Amino acid sequence: MSITLWLTLVGAGALISFTPGAGAINTMSNALSVGWSRSLWGILGQELALLVHIAVVAAGVGALVTGTPWLFDTIRYVGAAYLVYLGVRQFAASTTAAAAPGPAGLVEGGGSMFRRGLLVNLTNPKAIVFLLAFVPQFVRPDRPLATQYGVLTATVVVIDVAVMWFFFATAARGLGRITARESGQKVVNRVFGSLFVGVGALLAAIH
Repeated sequence: MSITLWLTLVGAGALISFTPGAGAINTMSNALSVGWSRSLWGILGQELALLVHIAVVAAGVGALVTGTPWLFDTIRYVGAAYLVYLGVRQFAASTTAAAAPGPAGLVEGGGSMFRRGLLVNLTNPKAIVFLLAFVPQFVRPDRPLATQYGVLTATVVVIDVAVMWFFFATAARGLGRITARESGQKVVNRVFGSLFVGVGALLAAIH
């Protein structure tokens, strides 16, 4: 991959990562719940899902998924239902989170956040559709594919981790003073609950 093409990939990858979505909402929610540093667990789960999506596209399975309506819709509705579930759970936490010590509320384990991050991104089939259109722009079939996919994957993942952790999770830290109060914690939980439900509804509705 030439330096010009790689710089284009960096720019495109950054633009995609900065676009708010379920992963960004999940990252900010984690940062508010357990703190900035521990929110990395959820981000790592999301990145594993990204690796799986890229592997699926590279193997050609992505075309099968997008070309099989019932399979695509099944994954889409499962993902939408999971996001709605997360939103409802966030709403339910509004009456209990403030009772725990500190603004972080009830402390969640890293494994739980990792699994949730994995599922949030893994059950989004539209990511596969996007990558099917995105990846070929940066892969030349007349050159070694393994090296190209390796560079592309490493670049996209590093950018996404940086954006999620140093932008979205950091942005959530600014809400720390609000969540220190019970009323503020309830408002924030309801906002993020609404965002999860809204993204889930969009995922189910948009074809």
